[in-house]
Amino acid sequence: MAGFRYALQKIVDLKGSEKSMAEWAFAASLGKLRQEEEQLRELNDERERLESALESTSSKPVPLSELIAVQRYIDVVDSRIRKQHEDVKAAELAAQKRQKLLTAKMVDEKVWLNSRERALERFRNDRLAKEQNELDEIAIVRAASAARGRH
Repeated sequence: MAGFRYALQKIVDLKGSEKSMAEWAFAASLGKLRQEEEQLRELNDERERLESALESTSSKPVPLSELIAVQRYIDVVDSRIRKQHEDVKAAELAAQKRQKLLTAKMVDEKVWLNSRERALERFRNDRLAKEQNELDEIAIVRAASAARGRH
């Protein structure tokens, strides 16, 4: 509304910026989580391929050293899978932390926006009251003028 200036507008703007930054951080943490989950899926797929290869090679004559090498590689992939589970869990915790921070920033911004709305409503009410007083004064002056004109 024309003429309305909220004294704490910079704080409202700051809270909006903080919320936007929290949204970006949360989105980034979700991206990281998806990336970690995808890496885990790839490792699990690789392990399944290795097991299939080991099963197919064990049904035909193959040097024992080749079987041992494949089994060792499976062990390495298992170790990477365990580590990747930890990375996924860490990414989940980070995303939860960012989500809580975002929720807090959203609430904080809403409090300040509500405060601004209440101030705007008070401003509008004050302006309407002033306009009504001016209209009442005009009506009184006209009525007094009309009364004097009749006497």
